[in-house]
Amino acid sequence: MDTKAFKRSLQHSENYHRRSFGHQEEVAAELQSEYQSNLIQEIRNNNYNFKRADVTISLAQAFGFCWGVERAVAMAYETRKHFPTEQIWITNEIIHNPSVNQRLREMQVKFITVEAGQKDFSVVGSGDVVILPAFGASVQEMQLLNEKGCKIVDTTCPWVSKVWNTVEKHKKGDFTSIIHGKYNHEETVATSSFAGKYLIVLNLQQAEYVTNYILNGGDRNEFMAKFSKACSAGFDPEVDLERVGIANQTTMLKGETEQIGKLFERTMMQKYGPQELNDHFQSFNTICDATQERQDAMFELVDEKLDLMIVIGGFNSSNTTHLQEIAIERTIPSYHIDCVERIKSRNAIEHRELNGQLKITENWLPDGKIVVGVTSGASTPDKVVEDIIEKIFELKATAAVV
Repeated sequence: MDTKAFKRSLQHSENYHRRSFGHQEEVAAELQSEYQSNLIQEIRNNNYNFKRADVTISLAQAFGFCWGVERAVAMAYETRKHFPTEQIWITNEIIHNPSVNQRLREMQVKFITVEAGQKDFSVVGSGDVVILPAFGASVQEMQLLNEKGCKIVDTTCPWVSKVWNTVEKHKKGDFTSIIHGKYNHEETVATSSFAGKYLIVLNLQQAEYVTNYILNGGDRNEFMAKFSKACSAGFDPEVDLERVGIANQTTMLKGETEQIGKLFERTMMQKYGPQELNDHFQSFNTICDATQERQDAMFELVDEKLDLMIVIGGFNSSNTTHLQEIAIERTIPSYHIDCVERIKSRNAIEHRELNGQLKITENWLPDGKIVVGVTSGASTPDKVVEDIIEKIFELKATAAVV
């Protein structure tokens, strides 16, 4: 399938919408009242530091909603206003934040259900409105919705679209796309659908396995078993690793994506020589600016003297998890929570560990004067951050009285 031609054809269809419907001012006022915070703005204005009694909050200098997320949420709100009576569906969570997705449900936006790992589009009728989330949607999903005669509202982040263009270039040059990402993440599923041949590597360790195979060969059956869910149909490591290009899921750790790119570049140079490098390796910068800024700000924050770290974001938010990784690597007591309700008491907090398991930690809030580092993922509203900071203030104040 010529995915580029299909995308071009879809974008010229009268049923396809990617721009504002003209309700920006009304929607902006709603978003501000529901998601913004006066306290967070005050902390920003105070050089990202704020002290109340025994608690000093040190806020990362880049955190929370990014431009792509704001745009996607605003478009979803506009869609409801522009199509007040139509049935509206969304193919996935608009962003990885539970409170925002719940708000859309309250606005009678329905989410496509998933049965045994497959989305059930049978419920979508001709003329229904379907929102594609910030992570995008696969070519196959777009094609199906187009054939059904749906009105498509595309909120895909432009940074994600940039990655799609990159894998299209790989395909045109007969390069295999090496995608740094999680094979079952919505964004990577969409990106791989635009690729020709592809292989998805989760981390540097998997990338090293692949590059070792390129240089030294190996057990083909072992290779295919390892990447059975993370490669294109008919993938052959003996043939399809001769020409490779680098792409990534935009929310991965910037430093690791760069390391993987350099590793493949060195590998292809070693195998084919500097003169032949361009025939065997391609690399374009597909790292999202917002992801990069939040990670850079986190690295600065963990250099400060912190007593604990609170990382706020959806538990299925990749970019939030990577912020938590930075704190864990520095051995700072750090808790990834998605909402204020995870703070059970002064003595108990429920949080997500890096392995994905939920855990309750006791005695998490130290006595006396403390400095708390705070950051949030790109899908987290300021209002959620405010609620959590206020809860910490409240618990410490209660303890002081006792």
